Amino acid sequence: MTTDPLATGAAPRDRHRASSDDLVVDRLHVTFGGMTAVDDVSFSMGRGECVALVGESGSGKSVTARALLGLTGGTVTADALRLGDDDLLTLSERGWRRLRGPRIGLVLQDALVSLDPLRPVGREIDDALRLHTRLSPAARRARVREALTEVGMPDPEVRRSLRSGELSGGLRQRALIAAALALRPGVIVADEPTTALDAEVQRLVVDRLAALRDTGTAVLAISHDLGVVRRLADRVVVMRDGHVVEQGDTATVLDSPQADYTRMLIAALPGGAPRGRRLSAPVTSDGPDAGGEPASTTPVASDAPGPGGAPSPSTPVAATTPPSGPVLLATGLRRVFPGRRGPDRVAVDDVSLWLGAGETLGLVGASGSGKTTTARLLLGLDDPDAGTVDLLGTSWAPARERDRRTRRGDLGAVYQDPSSSFDPRFTVGRLLADALTSGRSTRLGPVEPEVVALLARVGLDADTVTRRPDTLSGGQRQRVAIARALAPRPRVIVCDEPVSALDVSVQAQVLDLLDELQRQDGLAYVFISHDLDVVEHMSDRVAVMHEGRIVEQGRTADVFSAPQHAHTRALLAARP
Repeated sequence: MTTDPLATGAAPRDRHRASSDDLVVDRLHVTFGGMTAVDDVSFSMGRGECVALVGESGSGKSVTARALLGLTGGTVTADALRLGDDDLLTLSERGWRRLRGPRIGLVLQDALVSLDPLRPVGREIDDALRLHTRLSPAARRARVREALTEVGMPDPEVRRSLRSGELSGGLRQRALIAAALALRPGVIVADEPTTALDAEVQRLVVDRLAALRDTGTAVLAISHDLGVVRRLADRVVVMRDGHVVEQGDTATVLDSPQADYTRMLIAALPGGAPRGRRLSAPVTSDGPDAGGEPASTTPVASDAPGPGGAPSPSTPVAATTPPSGPVLLATGLRRVFPGRRGPDRVAVDDVSLWLGAGETLGLVGASGSGKTTTARLLLGLDDPDAGTVDLLGTSWAPARERDRRTRRGDLGAVYQDPSSSFDPRFTVGRLLADALTSGRSTRLGPVEPEVVALLARVGLDADTVTRRPDTLSGGQRQRVAIARALAPRPRVIVCDEPVSALDVSVQAQVLDLLDELQRQDGLAYVFISHDLDVVEHMSDRVAVMHEGRIVEQGRTADVFSAPQHAHTRALLAARP
């Protein structure tokens, strides 16, 4: 190694000048056995440029990206696949180890899986520095702290000593990005780097990638979030079924798409779509149907202002209940977790909210604001240290679980990652039989007609009964999760990030399904999401959480158009 890759104070580089890290992909093909995953894909990327790959799950985006790092496990061929002077098609494993990290870095979507659960995150970053640089231990320690600071990690000196399981999802993702950036590679491959991050953290990550781009780093961004793509990318490559269907500069592709498929993706975005309007639409020769007029929706319950008008930022926001009485009412909830390495942590502090029949309450806030803990308290999965929850006018929490068991069917849940809540040994049919019988039996026979009917309600064929969840796509698994939540005929469903891991077209289908089920059954939803466009489209009212407290709540249109609290304004300003 002749130069220190971590020299500081580097001047911005000309993005149009030839570079040892220019990337050329010409007619790339990737096959697995007899299956073609990527077919005839071509693009190039120079220093200081960002190219975005977009498309649905299974379109070949991630396989294309992994081919650039020698990580596909399939057969890779191309007319040209080069990084600077290096022919990536002829690299040995030793050659790949020389490139990965110092010259091309990778940021993956699932930080919990990507980070070693047994090692502190600072150790993971330090290992890359130890293997690829000649920095002293003190200099490496300083660079670890600097890398964590660059991605906005709070208290980096403390967080560096924590393992991934001790960090929130947003903090884990920041640690993963810091590990990829620590060696300052010339090319960064970012595969869904902002998925499941709140708006403020998402903006920080995007701004950091943009800063790298502006100082000469080439960035290949893979994302289903077209708002992030618009903010970050110079050019867009749209993929479908392993092929490129359209590519060009970002503004042209997103504002004047030529391919029907691209138009369908853009039409599926929830941003600006009125409450109740369909997002998913078939592709036709004239382009996708934009969704037509808004569908009829359940009337929105009123939300009269409390005494004194707008809430004060320093006081908790009271929940104003509807005259007819709520189906779910939380009053003064508090939850404190004992500190293992410091003071106790107050996760939820004096939270009050209500939910009317047939309406949707959006719950938003930054990572660590207390949203998921609040959801657990509402579901009765955890009892509050103070406060109460009433369900359908009767006390729900705190309570002994045996006293709640017969009422469990009134309250359902749909989670971000359904696979983690499915028994991997069970077929879909057994999972739904278990839900239909409240856990008394997983035998399909007696309830098979009901299982098939449930699957039909969420748009799945009867053949799905015999399949296991790991053979389904992400959208199909989420439909099974919704079917399972519907099985006991609940009145209320808590949806915790139900579409955050789905691409834009599948997200649109799931959101439309939830809307349709709400209109048919009068369901009430607590809808938790970091995606403010999704919340604005789905919610009648919204509550904003910050540091364990609800700092603002009201009609969605009012809160989004005229936010009263500084944190709400910051969240809205941060969205793409």
